[in-house]
Amino acid sequence: MGELGLFGIYLPEQYGGAGMDYLAYIIAVEEIARIDGSQAATLAAHNSLGIGPIYNYGTEEQKMKYLPQLCTGNALWSFGLTEPEAGSDSRASKTTARLNGDEWIINGSKIFITNGSVDINVGTTVQAVTHESEDRKEFTTIIVEKMQPALASRPCMVK
Repeated sequence: MGELGLFGIYLPEQYGGAGMDYLAYIIAVEEIARIDGSQAATLAAHNSLGIGPIYNYGTEEQKMKYLPQLCTGNALWSFGLTEPEAGSDSRASKTTARLNGDEWIINGSKIFITNGSVDINVGTTVQAVTHESEDRKEFTTIIVEKMQPALASRPCMVK
């Protein structure tokens, strides 16, 4: 799938993508699913949950650092949303993130991270609560590279 340009299929060529549109991406996932649903899920999770947030909301520096390697198919990225007590209800998330100088301290648990446990996973975008009041929660997402201690223990610090 990497050699065919399916990882990052809708990303511009400047980031290593195939420069196609979202419809081409959906058709590719659908056609692969006709043969192997697991492979289609891997492709869909990587493109939508993995590289999507980096492409849509990352800084230019983050895009240039992560996206080219993620478009090859030699590396996968994941998204950490699901929690033991919240499921995939993002508003019920309890994982917190606090900025301490130039590092984020993340405290919480994530489970069922699609593509998160494979050998070629290089990181996860983690959703966390950054501020909470009686009537409102504020969220952010933080890029956590695989070599960071965040994937092994809590709390962790991410630069």
